[in-house]
Amino acid sequence: MVNKSVVKYIIAAFSLVFLILSLWAAYLFRRAEGSVPILNYHQVNNSREVNSLTVNNRDFAKQMNYLVDNGYHTVTLDEVLSSWERGTELPTKPVVITFDDGYADNYEWAFPILKHYNLKATIFLVSDYMDRFDNYLTWANVKEMQESGLISFESHTLSHEELTKLSPGDIEHQLRGSAEALKWRLKKPTHFLAYPCGSYNDDVIRLVKENGYRGAFTVKYGLAAPKDSFFALDRIPVFGGMPRSMIRFKLRLALAPLIEPLSDLKTNLEKGSFPWLSNLIWLP
Repeated sequence: MVNKSVVKYIIAAFSLVFLILSLWAAYLFRRAEGSVPILNYHQVNNSREVNSLTVNNRDFAKQMNYLVDNGYHTVTLDEVLSSWERGTELPTKPVVITFDDGYADNYEWAFPILKHYNLKATIFLVSDYMDRFDNYLTWANVKEMQESGLISFESHTLSHEELTKLSPGDIEHQLRGSAEALKWRLKKPTHFLAYPCGSYNDDVIRLVKENGYRGAFTVKYGLAAPKDSFFALDRIPVFGGMPRSMIRFKLRLALAPLIEPLSDLKTNLEKGSFPWLSNLIWLP
């Protein structure tokens, strides 16, 4: 027969753990007030090949429909930073949609879906790849998308070199050359950068600032918050090739304040001496 006092201690212990976790969750959500989810996509198409950077077009359409049905409003990167800097008002439940690299399927598959739902997005272009490789956008594609009023274009450097591995002169060439190419083609200045491979350090940030960029984005999971450096803003990666993709999408969006510290812990364990322990942390 189980001792009643032992049962009471077990119940009390579980109650205390539940209370601590509830308070921790409430703190994380409170701290995230004013933050904006920035979704990070790469490819969208109907390929049967499964990989993490390619979201199936049907899944993408369901995700965009979910945003609309649940009261999310797409905003631009300029609107987000203007809100943080000058207090201009954002709509309720703001969200930013971004694509890295500028793949041709962004025009063929993602653009029609975005138009159907009247959603804004930003595509970070590797400017030297344009009109050069078949699987990347053409400048004609970019012109049409920009003229729709829904799609903005920003820099992903000239040739997608990992900036932390380059000399200062080469970094500046990547940053300035891309900005000049986009300004010439798009007839507007470039304000934002997505770091290739998400790689940056203090020297890279300094050069990004010196070359006139207003902000820059990582591939690290997390909400973009006004308290963060505008030159190391996190995003929410949206992966493809995974089971229960819609449930994962909803969880990554709705529970971002909770998932972010778990993602950081998992990454630190993988980089440290406990990679086996990181496998015990499940992330959507």
